[in-house]
Amino acid sequence: MTQTSEQAARYVAIIMDGNARWATSRGLPVLEGHREGAQALKRTVKDAVRLGVDELTVYAFSTENWSRPGEEVRGLMAMFAELIRSETDELKEQGVRMVFIGRREGISDELREQMDWATAMTADQSRMTLYVAFNYGGRAELADAAARFTSGGEEGLAALLYAPEMHDPDLVIRTSGERRLSNFLIWQTAYSELHFTEVLWPDFGERDLAAALGEYAERGRRYGAR
Repeated sequence: MTQTSEQAARYVAIIMDGNARWATSRGLPVLEGHREGAQALKRTVKDAVRLGVDELTVYAFSTENWSRPGEEVRGLMAMFAELIRSETDELKEQGVRMVFIGRREGISDELREQMDWATAMTADQSRMTLYVAFNYGGRAELADAAARFTSGGEEGLAALLYAPEMHDPDLVIRTSGERRLSNFLIWQTAYSELHFTEVLWPDFGERDLAAALGEYAERGRRYGAR
C-alpha cells in the first residue's frame, strides 16, 4: 500500500520507545527487549519503503542514554555493531541509503569504522534514506552547529546541522505512550505533526505505521497561518 494523498507523509521520524518495558513485562532481561526492538526496526524500514516514505529518521541512542547501566550500554553497542554488519547488504538491496547523525565522540573506533562503511556501501541508493540518530541529542546538535556558526542567519545555522540535507519531518511517531520529544530533532520538528501510540516499540508493525500515516493524511497543516 502506497500513500497517494496530497498530504502523504514523505518524511517520518520515530522515537522507538518501550523496549525495556516490553522485556520487563515478560520477565526478560532488558537487552532482550532491545533485540526485539531491533527486529521491529528491520520490519519498519521495509514497511516504510512499501508505504512510500522517502526519509525515515529513527532515534537509536541518545546523548543521555550513556547514563544507563554499563552492562546495558555495552550490550547496546555490541548489538548496534552487529546490526550494521548483518543488515547493510539487505538495506542496499532494498534501495535504502544509510546516514548516521550525532556525535562520534565516545564511540569506539571499530563502531565508527562500521558506520562509515555502511554509509559508503549504501551511498548510491535512492529509494529511501534512513537517518540513524546515534549518540544524538537535539540540544547537542544545536550547540555543535552554533560552535561552527559565524554569520548567515537562520539559513546559515541550518546548513551546519548534522545532516543539512534532511527534510523537516512531516510526522513524528513515538511509541509506548510517552508524549514528549525527548531532545529529538529540536530544530527540525518545529512544525512536525505528532503521533503518539501506546504500542511498545517491539510490537510496532506495518498496521501501526499505516495508521499513523493515515491519521496524518487527515490533518490540515497551516504552519502558523490560518
